[in-house]
Amino acid sequence: MRLGGRRESSNVEDRRGMSKGKASGLGIGGIVVVALITWLMGGNPLDVLTSSDLTGMITNSSDANYQPSAEEEELAKFASQVLAGTEDIWTEEFKKMGKTYVPPKLVLFSSSVQSACGGATSATGPFYCSGDQSVYIDLSFFSQMKQQLGADGDFAYAYVIAHEVGHHVQYLLGILNQTNAMMQRVSKAEANQISVRVELQADFFAGFWAYHDNQRFRSIEDGDIEEGLNVASKIGDDYLQKQAQGYAVPETFNHGTSAQRMRWLKKGLQYGNFNDCDTYSINYSEL
Repeated sequence: MRLGGRRESSNVEDRRGMSKGKASGLGIGGIVVVALITWLMGGNPLDVLTSSDLTGMITNSSDANYQPSAEEEELAKFASQVLAGTEDIWTEEFKKMGKTYVPPKLVLFSSSVQSACGGATSATGPFYCSGDQSVYIDLSFFSQMKQQLGADGDFAYAYVIAHEVGHHVQYLLGILNQTNAMMQRVSKAEANQISVRVELQADFFAGFWAYHDNQRFRSIEDGDIEEGLNVASKIGDDYLQKQAQGYAVPETFNHGTSAQRMRWLKKGLQYGNFNDCDTYSINYSEL
């Protein structure tokens, strides 16, 4: 992506080196695997936040020895610029709807963090918490994407951030509250299908942002779209389940298949038409 000279967002809170809880019972290898499976395979971050296997006692501490690498600092700047891009585009789009866009905060953390949704570790992966309207991310997740999935590239990383911002857009539009209420009234299998619709819409919003960001800033370079679609293909529930256990269980899908995730990201990328964002009125088999 072309981000040279682009502004950085002021809505970034850097908590790297500050610890709010400690993962217990998992080595580095275990954390890497769980981080990917939890977020990419579609686990609800709130389930992880309350898991005794992943969270320990919540404590207030800091790591005086923490020192971010030059690469991590570049990623922090990149994340801030991407967030700024989402602010610019969504502010304009909300104006068109006669609404006011209130940007989310991006919280950078290392190892563990405390959010309004509970204590989380790096094993949670990137997540959005509507309780404090913040997107949380440990930047080491991008290295894990590259090493574990072969999903690399600046646009791939931007897609991750834009997807979580997409959940914030859903929150502001009242979609998250409505779907959460619906999920409480149906079976687990039906709730999973609603979750898929929520996640595919967030994928669409990520593509929608990228389309308009490119229209405004000429930010997309050759290969960027391929990077995004490559990530989408590797974070489908079917792909990840087959990688993890050799087979897929469709009734447990809650983020969507590889084909679905690619389709909705591409739909946003190709047309940038907000009216195409409806993932709820379509028959589930046609998503």
